[in-house]
Amino acid sequence: MTAKPATTASENARDALTLDHIREAAARIDGAVVKTPMMHSQTLSNITGANIWLKFENLQFTAAYKERGALNALLQLTPEQRKRGVIAASAGNHSQGLSYHGTRLGVPVTIVMPRTTPTVKVMQTEQVGGNVVLEGETFDEAYAHALRLELERELTFVHPFDDPHVAAGQGTVGLEMLEAQPELDCMVIPIGGGGLISGVATVAKTMRPEIEIVGVQAALFPSMYAKVKGLDMACGGDTLAEGIAVKAPGEFTSQIVEDLVDDIELVEEKALEKAVSLLLQIEKTVVEGAGAAGLAAVLQNPERFKGKNIGLVLCGGNIDTRLLANVLLRDLARQGRLARLRITLQDRPGALFKVMREFDNHNINIIEIYHQRIFTTLPAKGLVTDIECEARDRDQLEALVKALKSKGYSVELAELN
Repeated sequence: MTAKPATTASENARDALTLDHIREAAARIDGAVVKTPMMHSQTLSNITGANIWLKFENLQFTAAYKERGALNALLQLTPEQRKRGVIAASAGNHSQGLSYHGTRLGVPVTIVMPRTTPTVKVMQTEQVGGNVVLEGETFDEAYAHALRLELERELTFVHPFDDPHVAAGQGTVGLEMLEAQPELDCMVIPIGGGGLISGVATVAKTMRPEIEIVGVQAALFPSMYAKVKGLDMACGGDTLAEGIAVKAPGEFTSQIVEDLVDDIELVEEKALEKAVSLLLQIEKTVVEGAGAAGLAAVLQNPERFKGKNIGLVLCGGNIDTRLLANVLLRDLARQGRLARLRITLQDRPGALFKVMREFDNHNINIIEIYHQRIFTTLPAKGLVTDIECEARDRDQLEALVKALKSKGYSVELAELN
């Protein structure tokens, strides 16, 4: 008698998440989440050389796709589980999605966050009905505490990504994308723990096996990239894409990614900043760093995506307003529209006036002047002036610098990485 082949972990994962599961999730959550628009961007298509379609998941009530998976999991609880409540460890969009829909359904929701979580995130979660418990200095410590509370209080743990019910809910994004634009050649999907891309890839590869699925991670957090490629890579740092800054991807989701995802791109911080800025300037839509990761990958690798019909998921729009302002100003600086010039002058009457006259001649607006006489390595009669200014473009700025240097001034231009 021939022995039956052992079932692999990959096969188990594929059985736990199918197109039918995702279609059932779509029916289950229908009417309770926003069926967000999928729109073509002519301008971004012209910039990238690809045909860009955007899925605006930042228009969900909690400004992120995460509520799809959270709701699908909540709707499959038993009456007893609903009564006792659910728990999760999250300082991000999952906490808000779970809290919002849990409160709406009358399910008590406890969210464990590290003590280091910004106050605004705690408040946002509490505002939609979550009971926040602050514990530990890191996410791992908060996660461990959540598991303890799960047992002590007999709660149901709802994982932010490593759960077939959650991934099935996230996969409804892919269903809607292919319904809106069935001729997509490629879908470029952010990866944190892997829930979103697992669901989307399951839909796409079942309905259209020839479609290319490309994952995107921040270069500072290449956790899934390293796991599926068998590499040992450091994860850490201050990334703009904090929503996908996951050090340990899911075990379940990793199996799906390894099976169905064609490639994973790592994007640098500069590309993430540029993508956030472009989406605000061109599409008039606010996205967080993770939400801009797909566009960042296309911008960073234009030849790889040139001429293809690309579907991008703007997976979230929860970004701190001060951080967003910094990103926009840094982008203007990279374009040469904002600049800081350090000019060395002689300390004598009219010296600064003569420099100002050059700015006027080149029609460049001065924003701020910082005059330094004391804390400088120059001789006592020398001084340094830092001038922040606004130009039309880099050519106009470079013409000013050239003119100043031609008149004998020492000029240094502050550059961004």
